[in-house]
Amino acid sequence: MYHLVEDTVSFIRQRIGEFTPEFGIILGTGLGKLVNEIDIAYQIMYVNIPNFPISTVEFHTGKLIFGVLNGRNVVAMQGRLHYYEGYNMQEITFPVRVMKDLGIKKLFVSNASGSLNENIKKGDICIIDDHINLLPDNPLRGPNDDRYGDRFPDMSAPYDKVMQEQALQIASNLDVRAQRVVYVSTLGPNLETRAEYRYMRLIGGDIVGMSTVPEVIVANHMQLPVFAISVVTDEGFHADLQPVSLQEIVRVASEVEPKMTQVLKELIAMQ
Repeated sequence: MYHLVEDTVSFIRQRIGEFTPEFGIILGTGLGKLVNEIDIAYQIMYVNIPNFPISTVEFHTGKLIFGVLNGRNVVAMQGRLHYYEGYNMQEITFPVRVMKDLGIKKLFVSNASGSLNENIKKGDICIIDDHINLLPDNPLRGPNDDRYGDRFPDMSAPYDKVMQEQALQIASNLDVRAQRVVYVSTLGPNLETRAEYRYMRLIGGDIVGMSTVPEVIVANHMQLPVFAISVVTDEGFHADLQPVSLQEIVRVASEVEPKMTQVLKELIAMQ
């Protein structure tokens, strides 16, 4: 893994010259248009980057973007990778290791989720404080490379507390409804059954999605501070659970996207 990352970083550096990103951003569902706010200096399609996995989700563009956002140098993944696409955990998290070696100091992650908590409604923004990992594998499984981190990394605070507080204050100033939550990560790609929603609520989850946790584990392994934000696109706490379509999820995410974009822009400017 280490030599693959080195090879990829070397390729990218040949194309971006002296540009050094301070922050990495993983643009999930609900934050893709943040790219429009970036003063783009360079962009590289995943398919053209050695060793880089390719996003197969139809509404996720597979592109690595380098530029300036609110005065700060960033690298943004326009299109994230999921376990349900068929990739292994090392492939999904490979870009995080690459961004870290390119120089980022903090990682910002976004996603779409379903609510498990009746106090969290469709269209709400959630700041992730902790997670429950129900995925069937771990990106750190296998031999540990001490150049990246410890064999048994601590996960007592996987999401940076200071950035959480800053984001909640920004949301309050913007009159945006936001709250701190526990995120449950599942395999997908199917949505959950009524019994599964009840189970995840009982074990302490507030929202559920199909991503984020692998990247956060690897970031913590490399002692990279993480901030994660989620847009709630559907509600799984109803006794009379109604079918949800992908089109509806994308529609809700698109409606809330300007709010999430503003919160993240202001948060990055504060770092």
